[in-house]
Amino acid sequence: MTSEYHPKENHLLRVLPQAEWARLAMHLVPVDMPLGQVVYESGASVEHVYFPTTCVVSMLNATGDGTFTEIAIVGNEGLVGIALFMGGQTTPSRAVVQSAGRAYRLDAQILKEEFYRAGPLQRLLLRYTQALITQMAQTVVCNQHHSVDQQLCRWLLLSIDRLPPSELKTTAGLVAKIAGVRTDDMTEAATKLQDAGLIRRKDDHIEVVDRQGLEKRVCECYGTVKREFDRLLPDSEAA
Repeated sequence: MTSEYHPKENHLLRVLPQAEWARLAMHLVPVDMPLGQVVYESGASVEHVYFPTTCVVSMLNATGDGTFTEIAIVGNEGLVGIALFMGGQTTPSRAVVQSAGRAYRLDAQILKEEFYRAGPLQRLLLRYTQALITQMAQTVVCNQHHSVDQQLCRWLLLSIDRLPPSELKTTAGLVAKIAGVRTDDMTEAATKLQDAGLIRRKDDHIEVVDRQGLEKRVCECYGTVKREFDRLLPDSEAA
């Protein structure tokens, strides 16, 4: 595999000890993740899990009228499909590719077998799940109490933290739809950031050109989530 397309672009796979990595590596299948692809439908059986490398996947929960609201995003820091090892065979959330790229797919049964060895992978995935729950809780707070501008800054910063480049293969319209915000409001927020020289929009791409500028505008929700991920998912599993 080339350095541009390797499973260890994913943080969870990169920090695995050699024995656990060797057992999983031969079963990892590279897959393209096009923009808007539905990875899981709510209530679907989890047949595979996905380790993103260059894509971002949104986890969405449905409302009574059939609309969806984003509760978390997953990129190269994590795993799509935690319901598998949390005791259920189905996922309550819909998963949709929010920024196009690549991932590695793994058969659900193989991950379950490794998880129930109760070794380093289990500990790593449980810490990841705790960090993801923090992100979900903070997303609720942010959507309830902060402006659309701040929500967009939080989403952009969390996304580029989970991608190799600072360019997202997505649109403000899709971000609005998934975040449960009016498209006009999200487009207006994106225009403000572009006019301030913080981002650059072009067709189906959003490029962050001034990260520090976004960090000055974002609410405390971004920092809360980042600190928890940094604490629970250090650069080595032993840590």
